[in-house]
Amino acid sequence: MPIEMNDTARTAALEFARALASSYRAQLGERLIGAYLIGSLAHGGFSHRYSDIDMALVTEHGFDTATLATLRSLAAERDAALGQKLSLFWSDRHFTIGRFPPLDRADYLDHAMVLTERERIRPAPPTRDEIRLYLKGAPFANWMENADRFAAMDVLTPSDHKAFIRTLLYPARLVYSWTTGRMGSNDEAVAFTCEHPPPGVNTDILTKALAYRRAAADPDALFPARTVLPDQVKCCTQFISQSG
Repeated sequence: MPIEMNDTARTAALEFARALASSYRAQLGERLIGAYLIGSLAHGGFSHRYSDIDMALVTEHGFDTATLATLRSLAAERDAALGQKLSLFWSDRHFTIGRFPPLDRADYLDHAMVLTERERIRPAPPTRDEIRLYLKGAPFANWMENADRFAAMDVLTPSDHKAFIRTLLYPARLVYSWTTGRMGSNDEAVAFTCEHPPPGVNTDILTKALAYRRAAADPDALFPARTVLPDQVKCCTQFISQSG
């Protein structure tokens, strides 16, 4: 049943994204060079409960705040629920401005699924140093903050289910991308980390969290595992320090 629900949700998300890209093309005209899906809709592992709809827009000169607000409004008008899942990545044709971190740029180069396109722009692939500098910056700091928050919580609320699963899985995503320089699915990341575990990293909780994600299940039964998060942070900090 979860697999069937994920397949149904993926089909609906693809239809939403294609229709939205058409609206964006009509709204932006020649300013829009291409619209693409990246993330789990493009490279696999889409979860009807836990996945976002990651859309990448390549433009001539980028967007101002008002244009971005219009694009988000168009998504909400088309489908309020799916619009809430939309995560926009965007840049100009030179990939010098916008919201397009190095790892997502790698995902665009490796996995982009065309929604609409008048020219394929191929930026320089991010270097391993670029990706590692990015990973040990805001993403790592945000993960540590969430890990500390969940470790100190007494009750897991429904509004935190998605963030909790992501926090449990993050060590695998970190190890995979840090080592390979690529963006992969959660399945790929967990399999890689179980095969190449950094010293001390708890891989058992990674496989359990992945199973809950696949099943789109409430993670309440996993909540006692929050106690491993401080040690996961220590191990990942050491991994970065020793391999950086």
